[in-house]
Amino acid sequence: MDLELLQTYGPRMLAGLGMTLKIVLLSVALGAVLSLPLAVARMSSIKWLGRLAYGYTYLFRGTPLLAQTFLVYYGAGQLRPELQELGVWWFFRDAFWCTVFTFTLNTAAYQAEIWRGAILALPKGQWEAIHALGLGRISGVREVILPQAVIVALRPLSNELVLMLKSSAIASTITVPELMGVTGLAFSRSFDFQVYLWAAVLYLALVESIRRICARLTVRFTRHLLH
Repeated sequence: MDLELLQTYGPRMLAGLGMTLKIVLLSVALGAVLSLPLAVARMSSIKWLGRLAYGYTYLFRGTPLLAQTFLVYYGAGQLRPELQELGVWWFFRDAFWCTVFTFTLNTAAYQAEIWRGAILALPKGQWEAIHALGLGRISGVREVILPQAVIVALRPLSNELVLMLKSSAIASTITVPELMGVTGLAFSRSFDFQVYLWAAVLYLALVESIRRICARLTVRFTRHLLH
């Protein structure tokens, strides 16, 4: 290990790691807020609403995240006058916010399908129990359905978080100084492949942390089933 190289570029890579976490956590959190209403719309008996939600998930799950990022970032520049009129150009001219916006829309589609699958996986008797207890639909979903759906959805959601973490490297293609972007810059100046090994170790450490947290949460949420 080249300690001089580490001293020179290590702090920059840690700063890039912080940017990566900022992008991923913000996008996944905002996507989670959008995903539940989207999942409900997918299961709605209102045909046009269900088709609209299906079209949204089909579009974002069926096209590459890289293409979506380019479409938002570079496409916004083509609509600059219109965006300035709407007062949102400040948002779309910033590569960071374009990345967060695109990642949020993308992960919301995946999370919505995860939630839909988790809810549909529950026995129909759970819905009958809600009616038998005299609970309203909203309170029944909140108190009966969602707590059980969380157990089913937890591992797929953690996988989605891992995928978003690894996909965050896409942000470097539109000049966002996240981990891979900073690593690429360090390599272009040092021509030492060690910097990519360091980046791989950082990604691996984050993925392992997510795995361990998910495992602990799974044990905590399912401890009543062990008895």
